[in-house]
Amino acid sequence: MSAVSVLGTPAEVYRFGAVFGVFGLAYLLMVVLSAEVFLPVFYKLGVTSTYEYLELRFNKYVRLCGTVLFIVQTILYTGIVIYAPALALNQATGFDLWGAVVTTGVVCTFYCTLGGLKAVVWTDVFQVGIMVAGFASVIIQASVIQGGFSTILNDAYNGGRLNFWNFNPNPLQRHTFWTITIGGTFTWTSIYGVNQAQVQRYISCKSRLQAKLSLYINLVGLWVILACSVLSGLSLYSRYHDCDPLTAKKVSASDQLMPYLVLDILQDYPGLPGLFVACAYSGTLSTVSSSINALAAVTVEDLIKPRFRSLSERSLSWVSQGMSVLYGALCIGMAALASVMGALLQAALSIFGMVGGPLMGMFALGILVPFANSAGALVGLMTGFAISLWVGIGSQLYPPLPERTLPLPLETYGCNSTYNGTDLMTTTEVPFSTSAFQMHKTERTPLMDNWYSLSYLYFSTLGTLVVLFVGILISLSTGGRKQNIDPKFLLTKDDFLSNFDFLKKKKHALSYKSHPVEDGGTDNPAFNHIELNFPDHSGKLSGTRL
Repeated sequence: MSAVSVLGTPAEVYRFGAVFGVFGLAYLLMVVLSAEVFLPVFYKLGVTSTYEYLELRFNKYVRLCGTVLFIVQTILYTGIVIYAPALALNQATGFDLWGAVVTTGVVCTFYCTLGGLKAVVWTDVFQVGIMVAGFASVIIQASVIQGGFSTILNDAYNGGRLNFWNFNPNPLQRHTFWTITIGGTFTWTSIYGVNQAQVQRYISCKSRLQAKLSLYINLVGLWVILACSVLSGLSLYSRYHDCDPLTAKKVSASDQLMPYLVLDILQDYPGLPGLFVACAYSGTLSTVSSSINALAAVTVEDLIKPRFRSLSERSLSWVSQGMSVLYGALCIGMAALASVMGALLQAALSIFGMVGGPLMGMFALGILVPFANSAGALVGLMTGFAISLWVGIGSQLYPPLPERTLPLPLETYGCNSTYNGTDLMTTTEVPFSTSAFQMHKTERTPLMDNWYSLSYLYFSTLGTLVVLFVGILISLSTGGRKQNIDPKFLLTKDDFLSNFDFLKKKKHALSYKSHPVEDGGTDNPAFNHIELNFPDHSGKLSGTRL
């Protein structure tokens, strides 16, 4: 969750309705898949970088491809995340937009470089509280001004915003129950299941039970943030259902709607507009810091360590800090690209879909298909990435028509002013465009109206399924069935049965694992190299290994 969620989701609900709330189901499916399919394999191997698995399972070239794609994806996404709160600060205070962008990037890079993963996690804990507080202040004040929450829901109902149950199976419709449930599950699983920024968090837990619990507890947090975002969007519509700020040119982009609402309803309460800006920044700081930390970790583990084996731990620590600074600068630069990508929420999820989908397909191929080999993984990844990139870039150049995106009517009959001499007493539908790169005055073709109109949430689904399909075919045709794969690289029956280890006697717990579990200790193999020094009975220090 980031400023993209804080600013983008309410604007999404305002323009397209509360069908976005169906993501709550996608989050549930995503957490189950991440905890029960991907986590067990990564955890028992004790990898630092997720992409270490690809070399262990396939070869170093597959690992290199995965690492490069992750770096590109994360830099692109982080640029959007840095740009989002700068919009809010610019709208709320008039602070220079690019000054805010640079300041955000510098602050994130500074504390991430000095504090590492521990700084990332502890600041996240504080920041999520600020996010909820910012949302709550908007929802409570909006309900007071609008005459109660029943009024907000009634306005939303009359405006067609309570459109939760759109069961149209057409994959070309932007948001339906099916596109969000299926496409959203694939998109978010690529983030939670295999993305280094997320995996490094639960891998750092002391036991696998704690790691799984962290994901299931996080699900509750996701639901809370989603509920707050949807309610903020409905409050936004209730407030402006008869005078749309977009049509009235009071804001220039849909992502400025929330800051506009905050200034409108909270300007008489000192500190609360600032709380909302802090809410947007909290989401951004938490996401950017973990992204920079993940980029540095992957670069050191996957690109530097294998080639410079003589470097000491201290030298690697300095290199990691240098990488954090470098990636911070790159992400700030990437924010310039984000400024021309249109709607931030869709742009962010599209990037995760185009790149994350093929990556997840490659991991799923290794974990779920015992006969998959390196040839199948490489060809599958290249094919899946090419196809998802084709449809993703095509949708940016030739955005889908309104009958695919289904924007809901925005009214201006309540505006008591004119704009450029034109009376704003009309009902309008603001055309939806996600990109400044779109091609204008181009005759529509069947390719544009069908292939390029595929719901952006299916980019990840398409990439994952193509990688699996092509990878299986190539592996079967290149002797994949002849190889002998170590079961620890695969999802096995024991991984599922280990969920019930607490029912067994303690000495049998996790017996399938290759490393011992000590009383009161840890079952995380990543802790095996940690040396603990403690005083013996004579007062001298002695060392032992976990």
